[in-house]
Amino acid sequence: MKLPVLLALHRHGDPGHTVKIVNEFRSAVPEGGTYGLARRHDADPVVWERLGETVTLGWLAHRMIVSSSNLAANLVLAHVGIDTADAVWRQVGATGSHLRRGLGDTAADEAGLTNTVTAADVARLVAATTEQERASLLAQERTEDLAAGLPPGTRVAHKNGWVRGVRHAAGMVFPDDAPPFVLAVCATTPLAVNDPDDGACRLIRTVSAAAWAHRHRAA
Repeated sequence: MKLPVLLALHRHGDPGHTVKIVNEFRSAVPEGGTYGLARRHDADPVVWERLGETVTLGWLAHRMIVSSSNLAANLVLAHVGIDTADAVWRQVGATGSHLRRGLGDTAADEAGLTNTVTAADVARLVAATTEQERASLLAQERTEDLAAGLPPGTRVAHKNGWVRGVRHAAGMVFPDDAPPFVLAVCATTPLAVNDPDDGACRLIRTVSAAAWAHRHRAA
């Protein structure tokens, strides 16, 4: 869900706008009130260490991508709006993906508002990114799945996501000897146990390596 939030900020928001880092968000359903995130469940400690400080939305969006910061994602989403971020899916031609709520919005989840995604739609989204939007994707720090299946040093603008039972990864790969290609893998599997070397990561590495081996044929 962080990819459409990134595109929504660049296309409909202002990355230079400043906001205060807080951990209180309004639920997507009126009866849900407000909620906060659990720091221990966030992959990125950097944003939490600046709680109470004022930063730019662009900085938050960068942390949201390179280290998958949930706190940063919710702060950017709160600024651009759920409807605006969800509309990005339609703008790139997606047919089966929706952004309905922020991360950790339990009340909205229980009310049936679920973020959904398909591999084909994520591929469309990645293919539609501009050079500016890809800057953070190229600086990705979480390289345990899709990037790990490529030869060392290969340029790849990518984003991954995971919860127990799910591991997703998508990116644009830039070979030196072939045109760029987009790869997206969405895996719902018990192999995903939130470990950088779990079976789900190894699965995506295998798919990524196979795609690399066929890069000339894909072109």
